[in-house]
Formats: sequence, C-alpha cells, structure tokens
Amino acid sequence: MATEQQEHLRIEQLRHHSADELEHIEGREKENLEGWIPTLASDAEISEALEKAFDYRGDVTLTLKDGRTIQGYVFDRRTGATLADSAVRVIPANERAKVSVAYSDIAALAFTGRDTAAGKSFDAWVKKYWEKKAAGETGIAIHPEALED
Repeated sequence: MATEQQEHLRIEQLRHHSADELEHIEGREKENLEGWIPTLASDAEISEALEKAFDYRGDVTLTLKDGRTIQGYVFDRRTGATLADSAVRVIPANERAKVSVAYSDIAALAFTGRDTAAGKSFDAWVKKYWEKKAAGETGIAIHPEALED
C-alpha cells in the first residue's frame, strides 16, 4: 500500500508528462504489429511470431496448412521441444469455444485485428485519476475508452 507521500510524489512525477510523452518514455516502446504478416520460413520465425501473437492485444488470423482460417484472440501458448509439440490457444472471434492449434499446422499468421493496447498507457490512465483527485473531485471514476471507432 502506497503512503500518502509516495502518492504525492507519483502525482508530481506524472504532472510533468503529457499522455503522449508517457507513451514514449524510455522502456515503453511497443512494437506496432497491427497489420503485420510475418514470414514463417523457419521454426524460429514461427515460434517468434507466435510469441508476439500471444503478447498482441488484438485478433490475429491463422491460416492452417489444410486451408482453414481461424480469426481470434491468442490467449495462451504451450511451447515444446518441436513445432508439433507446441500449440497456440485461440478464442475465435465469433464464438467462445477455445481452439488449440499445433504450431506445425500453421501456414500463415496475420495481425489483422485492432491492437486494443496501441497508444494506451496505464500510467496515462492513472494520471487522469490522480489529477481529478488532486483537483478535489469526488465520486470520480475513470472509464476505459470505447474499443470501436
């Protein structure tokens, strides 16, 4: 639990940065993957791309070697010794059933959905709260931005 002095120092620190600046502070760079279609030529490239898909906060489209496509959110991955032993777990966009796909069954991957975390920062979100609190507002709440444009 933060002390009142720690909270005051945090408010002062955040007061000196705009939301845009907070997004670009050292250590906060985030790779823009939205729209990216990685090359999956080697086992290492497949593993690396699926690792990024796991960190991505939007939907991806997997094209399987049998021609089927799965568009959805990658919520888990299990890495094994080989691609056949590794699997990515996806919640398809239009259903809630979880699907498990072996890395070895994936022919192509595309980052097709909107990255819901792009341009967002938890610190910027918290800064708004503390600014309102410091201004003496009561009953304050910060609501997330709408995901749909």
